[in-house]
Amino acid sequence: MCAYSGRMPSLTKFLTDNPGLTEKGADWLQNLVGDWNIVSDLLRADLVLWVKEEGGPRAVAHCRPATGSTVYYEDPVGTLLEPGQAPELLRLLDGAAPTGEPISIQREGREATGLLVPVRKDGGTLAVLASERPLSDTPRSVTESRQHELGMRLLTMLESGAFPIEGAPIPPRRGAPRVGDGVIELDEAGIVQWASPNARSAFHRFGVAVDMTGSSLAELATELLQSRSPVDESLPLVLMGRAAWRSDMQARGGTLSLRAVPLTEAGVRTGAMVLVRDVTELRRRERELITKDATIREVHHRVKNNLQTVAALLRMQSRRMKSDEARDALSEAMRRVSTIALVHESLLQGSQEAVHFDEVIDRCLRLAVDAASATVHRAGTPRLTEAQVEVRTEKIGRVGSIRAEEATPLALVVTELATNAVEHGLSETGGMLTVRSERVGSHLVINIEDDGEGMGAAKPTGLGTNIALSLVQGQLGGTLSWQERPGGGTSAVVDVYLDPLTL
Repeated sequence: MCAYSGRMPSLTKFLTDNPGLTEKGADWLQNLVGDWNIVSDLLRADLVLWVKEEGGPRAVAHCRPATGSTVYYEDPVGTLLEPGQAPELLRLLDGAAPTGEPISIQREGREATGLLVPVRKDGGTLAVLASERPLSDTPRSVTESRQHELGMRLLTMLESGAFPIEGAPIPPRRGAPRVGDGVIELDEAGIVQWASPNARSAFHRFGVAVDMTGSSLAELATELLQSRSPVDESLPLVLMGRAAWRSDMQARGGTLSLRAVPLTEAGVRTGAMVLVRDVTELRRRERELITKDATIREVHHRVKNNLQTVAALLRMQSRRMKSDEARDALSEAMRRVSTIALVHESLLQGSQEAVHFDEVIDRCLRLAVDAASATVHRAGTPRLTEAQVEVRTEKIGRVGSIRAEEATPLALVVTELATNAVEHGLSETGGMLTVRSERVGSHLVINIEDDGEGMGAAKPTGLGTNIALSLVQGQLGGTLSWQERPGGGTSAVVDVYLDPLTL
């Protein structure tokens, strides 16, 4: 009888909650899961990681092969076995030695064959790795046989605590080669013992016309390298299989991505395998993206400068106005232009697709507070100065990153509502301007409130209110409402659903 949890926690949660694992042991299992796809692909087998819990063995991680069929159509993660259901598995978890013999199993009504390998580190058993593959009567091809042998060597290293390799970079990383892209087996001297068809094809496109078997991979690569192209200093170590590292090799206008995995026995390096992938097109696209990114940043920089120039011109023009009404209208226009410039400045500093909106809110609040020092025209009311009115600001909660297309209208809405709160609620008495943000997934609620005199029964009107309403309803597809704040003051609530980020 096996049981599944209703909601599967992450691997980190499984390992953290396991009292039998130390922090160092949990980190080791995390590293294994981060790099075990290479074992799965070599063996063409599903890998399931089992740890010991009080109720019995539990599956905490699973990997399907990219080079063969899976035996698990359903995710086994979270499966808890009763102690009597898997005696061999429990025996290995208790520290016993493995038999090394494959076992016949049934997986979801299909015949399969499995192998149990203890995951050991520093003399202790942390978990058991189950390698399971469909049962087949078809004999293995040469490629499958050589890859299976390499996979078994990694399992031997796993049992002795030599795999995953400490200090090695853990894929995935953009362009990282996998077993299906190409595999080369080297001996301890860096001589090619065997190369998969895909690996041979990759090097053939780069000019290796001879049979690679029996040749030094480093010497073959040296003949191909472009003399004027910079060479990564780690490339020789990768080509010799001496370091568990990754490197790119540029030759004949193309790029090969190489990853070396040293193979050891009893702590002695006995060879290596090198994964190879032709990433010429991928690197070309990356260079294009870098160029486009620089161009877009330059555009944002120029737009920001132009908007700041416009804002400065509006400020200068407002000072020349003799009419208070005209002066106030130009000041409001200046603040709106400055708000749009804030978004472009944020895009300059971060991603071109997303804006860290909490930083924008901080600057929008500063713009709004400037309204307290600006002249506020009321019938029969003298103008107030910054010295006479103190407006304090407070920000509660986080918005996080939002799409650039939504940042501009939302920034304008926050600025308009915050400015209205200062001008109509705090301009005479001063007080606290608070922005409360609450975001759950794509749902965002921003509450902008003041502790001033309140709006009473009157509904907010004016150009700023109309602009905020139009932006919230028209561009953001949300709602904007006002209400009396308990204890005095006014609260404006923006309720919108954001589009997901596609970074």
